[in-house]
Amino acid sequence: MALIHHTTMRPTKLELLADWLPTRAWYAAGPHAPRPVKAGGFRLDDPEGEVGVEFMVVTDGEGPDAVAYLVPMTYRGKPLDGAEHALIGTSEHGVLGTRWIYDGVHDPVLVGELYALLAGRAVPQQQSVSDAADPTVAAVLDAAAVATGDVEPLGAVDGAGHTDIRVRVGDGAEPLTLRLRRVLRPAAEDGGAAALGTLTAEWTPAGPEGGPEGTAVRGAYVTVHRP
Repeated sequence: MALIHHTTMRPTKLELLADWLPTRAWYAAGPHAPRPVKAGGFRLDDPEGEVGVEFMVVTDGEGPDAVAYLVPMTYRGKPLDGAEHALIGTSEHGVLGTRWIYDGVHDPVLVGELYALLAGRAVPQQQSVSDAADPTVAAVLDAAAVATGDVEPLGAVDGAGHTDIRVRVGDGAEPLTLRLRRVLRPAAEDGGAAALGTLTAEWTPAGPEGGPEGTAVRGAYVTVHRP
């Protein structure tokens, strides 16, 4: 299990995201939005123990009208070859030193563990506690869509409010699309097309001073489709 170090990061993840989010096509708030506020998420373990994997939810400000965004990130001790376009930034970790932080939809470790989670072969972990499963994260995948073998990422493309990650699982298998919801909606408002699988989790809108406001809401983070 990944060890969570309670230490400093300079710049912080939220400071990096404040500059990076307005450059995304799916970001709705524009260049002068309030600084992002953390609102939830979870982690996954890299089986090799080398890459940090986090699904973070942030809002563009506070209160009921703030939009929630899903930002999957990976943390590496050295640059990921061929992923310069996916770099969010670098940060100095108080224990681990320089960390290269990537938009995780372009990192094969995150994509592989995301599919493993959907297929019931990985356990979601709490964001800020070491070796602690997160029971609020739920994943289901149609048995007919589950394939064994290595996960081969085929590319990720941003859309309006989402990013589609195409993968092939096993030799000769038909590709699947993992649709990651960049703009999150509560379940009652999430009227997406029928999916082969769904990953749902919670987030809590931030109130004044960054504290929680109201009750956590729940919705789809990821849905699975045929191309």
